[in-house]
Amino acid sequence: MNPGASASMVGVKYVVCVPDGCADEPIDELGGRTPLEAAHLPTFAALAARGEVGRAAVIPPGMPPGSDVGNMSILGYDPAEFHTGRAPIEAAAMGIRLKPDQVAYRCNLVTVGDDGTMLDFAGGHPATEDAAAVIEALQAELGGEVSFHAGVQYRHVMVAPAAWADATCVPPHDLSGRPVELPTGPAAAHLVELMQASRAVVGRFGGKANQIWLWGQGRAPQLPAFRDRFGLSAGLVTAVDLLRGLGALTGIEVVEVEGATGWYDTNYEGKRDAALSTLAAGADLFVIHIEASDEAGHAGDLGEKIAALENWDRRVLLRLVEGLDELGPWRMLIVPDHATPVAKRTHTSDPVPWLLVDSTTPGRGGEFTERGAATAAVVPGHELMGRLVGAHRPPAAP
Repeated sequence: MNPGASASMVGVKYVVCVPDGCADEPIDELGGRTPLEAAHLPTFAALAARGEVGRAAVIPPGMPPGSDVGNMSILGYDPAEFHTGRAPIEAAAMGIRLKPDQVAYRCNLVTVGDDGTMLDFAGGHPATEDAAAVIEALQAELGGEVSFHAGVQYRHVMVAPAAWADATCVPPHDLSGRPVELPTGPAAAHLVELMQASRAVVGRFGGKANQIWLWGQGRAPQLPAFRDRFGLSAGLVTAVDLLRGLGALTGIEVVEVEGATGWYDTNYEGKRDAALSTLAAGADLFVIHIEASDEAGHAGDLGEKIAALENWDRRVLLRLVEGLDELGPWRMLIVPDHATPVAKRTHTSDPVPWLLVDSTTPGRGGEFTERGAATAAVVPGHELMGRLVGAHRPPAAP
């Protein structure tokens, strides 16, 4: 399949589908199959039969296997060049403009047991409005040199002096069911003191969360606009601030959808329809991001991970393809931002399968699974966007 074969067609539409963390490893309970192999995915199969399947390193060597890194790759930006940390991306989504002397930290509401075990990196998935009250109290009682900013559900941001950046912090989802590993490094004492002090504030609200966890720090990144980089207008839909932040930093329009929760109950149809309506209104490219498969992986919930994939197939892709056909020629990229194996309950850096489909040009065909892509050469994840948009990519400046 020639990646740019139909890119010069007038009115071609582009779609990027990101089933967050859907890649996995063989599971004994599934007879050695992965969730992608075991789930009932007729639409995925039909698309793979007419497209091209490959493997991508969405996480560059040596970089942490997070959604910040993976989704930056998918949008066509090499994280090795542009990534400064996870938290500043989420801060951008919240309208926080970091000053040169400031650093942002991701601030999770978490549940840590009396024995020091990370019981829940998501603090029981509190409602956003309930979590906002907790963050407001943290700001009132612990703010000053630092400031706390409410995000979505358990995901929030703390802004601190740049001198606080020099610390090594373990993401809380990497500690699920394990003894916590506190921050280390020159600035660690500040962070540990705040995390411990937060227990008295968070615990007062009676929810499942009982403290904050600080991690993912970084200064504000500088990303060129998506339109300047690829010559296309773009939109995206997501339920998490991380993707909203990447949209804000790259000039991609973020479309809000009622009922988009970032959880198993998210509004699949609403996200699909947002893509079709935005493309019909004139946008060239649209990104659909759905978090559910990643959350299932972190929870170690095999049934929910399979259900999330089947929801993608039945509730998004089936009608999405029909709607795109009505708009004219189209090209679609399907790729997860990383693997989140159910057995490991955290992200890995393993290459992930990708699927590229052109509505007018048949591909070699294949199977969109880990095994189906296993023999393909691994390409850098940030090159996939260029493969998708092909000839629409503007020439390099002289």
